[in-house]
Amino acid sequence: MGRILIVEDDDRLRSALRLAMKDEGFDVEVVADAESGLERLAGIDPDLVLVDIMLPGASGLDFCHAVRQHSRVPIIIVTARDDSHDVVAGLEAGADDYVTKPFVIKELAARIRALLRRIRFSDGDSEAMVFGDLVIAPEEGRVSRGEEDLQLTRIEFLLLCELARSPNRVKSRDVLLANVWGYDYFGDGRVVDAHVRRLRKKIEPDPSEPALVVTVRGLGYRFEPPEGERLG
Repeated sequence: MGRILIVEDDDRLRSALRLAMKDEGFDVEVVADAESGLERLAGIDPDLVLVDIMLPGASGLDFCHAVRQHSRVPIIIVTARDDSHDVVAGLEAGADDYVTKPFVIKELAARIRALLRRIRFSDGDSEAMVFGDLVIAPEEGRVSRGEEDLQLTRIEFLLLCELARSPNRVKSRDVLLANVWGYDYFGDGRVVDAHVRRLRKKIEPDPSEPALVVTVRGLGYRFEPPEGERLG
């Protein structure tokens, strides 16, 4: 099913998550703090990381920032409450999704499977997309502008591909959650909004005045090719 690294300081919850995720079929590694998490991340190369925001010493946000310096591994943050500030801060730090305590193990496992499945299913898509000087190469998992390689996370890359495959067509947040995250019965539009903001910082010449990924108020987002056409 995949290897999961769990970073959780609460002894009882850490043990419960380890047993529950093993029962769900995952290979599980657990650590109690961010520093240990970074060490284990380098050693085991997990398919996904589940990390609590509130950790002793370096926080879960610090952990996300550190991981995103060198890794595209999917990250799900755990928050103690459905607080907009915590959720947005975690997503802006590099997390791909979030869950709130208390959570149902079966729903968490389903969420993990959906995210891993969506990432793996994207591997067979090889058609390159060229929009002016912006090149999206799904087979290579690479986006470049001119000579510069743009460093996107896996979810940011999938989000860009999903929008770019349908230029000038509006995609709602629900559609993006289903097609990018693989969630057809749960999800939060804030996740999409936060990733669009992160994506714009990396691909837009002026993120404050986005010209590629455009907001369609009340509907969703639209990819507008700089040259008005798509070249494959």
